[in-house]
Amino acid sequence: MKILDIVDNPQDLKKISKEKLSILAKEIREEIINTISINGGHLAPSLGVVELTVAIHYVFDSPSDKIIWDVGHQSYAHKILTGRKNEFKTIRTYSGLSGFPSRSESKHDAFGVGHSSTSISAALGFATARDIKNENYKAVAVIGDGSMTGGLAFEGLQNAGHLKKNMLVILNDNEMFISQKVGAVAEYLTKLLTAGVARKVEEKVLKAVSKLHNFGSHFRKFIKRAKVILFPGMLFEEMGFTYIGPVQGHDINNLIVILENIKDIEGPVLLHVITKKGKGYAPAENKPIKFHGVGKFDVKTGEVVKTHEITYTKIFSDTLIKLARSDKKIIAITAAMPEGTGLDRFAKEFPNRYFDVGIAEEHAITFAAAMAADDMKPVCAIYSTFMQRAIDNIIHDVALQNLPVTFVLDRAGLVGEDGGTHHGSFDLSYLNYIPNLIIMSPADENELQHMLKTALNSNKPCAVRYPKGVGVGIKLDKSPCVLKIGKGIVVKEGNDICFLAIGSHVNTCLKATQLLEKDNIKASVINMRFLKPLDVDIIKEKLLKTKKFVTVEENSLIGGFGESVKNVLFGIGAEVECIGLPDKFVEHGNVKILREKYGFTPESIAKKALKMFANGKN
Repeated sequence: MKILDIVDNPQDLKKISKEKLSILAKEIREEIINTISINGGHLAPSLGVVELTVAIHYVFDSPSDKIIWDVGHQSYAHKILTGRKNEFKTIRTYSGLSGFPSRSESKHDAFGVGHSSTSISAALGFATARDIKNENYKAVAVIGDGSMTGGLAFEGLQNAGHLKKNMLVILNDNEMFISQKVGAVAEYLTKLLTAGVARKVEEKVLKAVSKLHNFGSHFRKFIKRAKVILFPGMLFEEMGFTYIGPVQGHDINNLIVILENIKDIEGPVLLHVITKKGKGYAPAENKPIKFHGVGKFDVKTGEVVKTHEITYTKIFSDTLIKLARSDKKIIAITAAMPEGTGLDRFAKEFPNRYFDVGIAEEHAITFAAAMAADDMKPVCAIYSTFMQRAIDNIIHDVALQNLPVTFVLDRAGLVGEDGGTHHGSFDLSYLNYIPNLIIMSPADENELQHMLKTALNSNKPCAVRYPKGVGVGIKLDKSPCVLKIGKGIVVKEGNDICFLAIGSHVNTCLKATQLLEKDNIKASVINMRFLKPLDVDIIKEKLLKTKKFVTVEENSLIGGFGESVKNVLFGIGAEVECIGLPDKFVEHGNVKILREKYGFTPESIAKKALKMFANGKN
């Protein structure tokens, strides 16, 4: 029998002898590797925190104590240890476990998360609520070094240092964020510092010297600086935290000792833990970026199942590189997603014109705005869901000043297994109300290259949004060209009913017209191309031939493309049906399943048209 077989919750974990915990960690690792090889997911981050997760749950009492995972990429071992072991094989599948912490899924998920840098603010919120209610639980935030590049993390640190609430922040450093090495001396000193005796001595000395009027304050600063020399982390000390570390993050027993020693320290504490991303699985250790978020792979070889189909992301990457070769003003910016956005190839060819700002979307936009103000052509490639963080910067720093920044929103629409935190469900809506902004979405990969060229030649703020995954398979024009801004095109004629579509579902509508032809219904399809400016003329021209319209967009129906069309046709006798995403956070699952559920198939679109047509021909 495996040790993992007898662990159904954190209380079961505490019954296991410390000597067997390393065996348990190995079993958890195997469970994660085998499951993610089938389902895909965030492998390397979760493998890196197995020992840390075991130690946290061994020392703290979840769900009474609040364990908050930043981003959630690291939470797989946590899920296994908190009552979801038997369901873990369903992770990231439709109706299965979420790939991220979710309050609706388990009482052990204290705070839901999918975007980064939120854990410190959340832990402080719990600690403050606890004190107001006179309760007595611990608040623990686990944050990766990458998430520490986000501004929200530092806002949380600053406020926590000011409020001086009892809370613990565990900095999981798998890229040597602060220190370059962890040695035996540092380990020993950390144990000594956290054991209680040294801390009490330090407190007594500081209290004594504070009474010395002439040089007490200077001596106090000297003592703190001396401590920082031995223990890196002056930034955290200056922000009001007690800094502990760095410590080795794969020695469970050592972590347990340190966590026991520090859990009752007064005020905010930061424990700096060094881990190895992908720990315990050689392919992930050797290529942690590749296995950060990975699809299906062969466990024995580490080979990822590859597809030779061309993705929208690749077309964007190829086109931007091609355009940048002839235009030295083009700058590429991303927020910690070089591989995901396809900018890693741009970085190799134009290292001086590529900038990865870390998980700092707001900064990325304002940074780009200033470069645009100085006659450069910045392209900000950020996932649709993460661009939401920078709405204020888009409005005030780019659109209000009418600066030519190009926003490239990858992963627009449904993205599948990552679920509600990652679906690009709202970009057409949240961008639609911003003045001066041109918004476009390509029907296929060929149109994408033309739209990128159009945006960079417009000398205006532009947004280009496109879906995750492979393109239509259409032949590419040899060179990208400039489209007429705000003009759609009729791609199929028919006077019985008209489909108005924006983005990749133009092709879905074309397939729907073929189904309608079996019922002798002739439908037209218009590729609108632009949400702003909207081609009002082409809609009104079609109104002369039919009064029945169906709009299709893979975006929230509220505030999006369909609503804009309805505003054009309001009060003039047209019948408009809108197909889009409902007013809810769409669940995780395979994209094909989700598109079938929410009506984005040729069959469901044709059915909607048939229902309208049943009311009588024009």
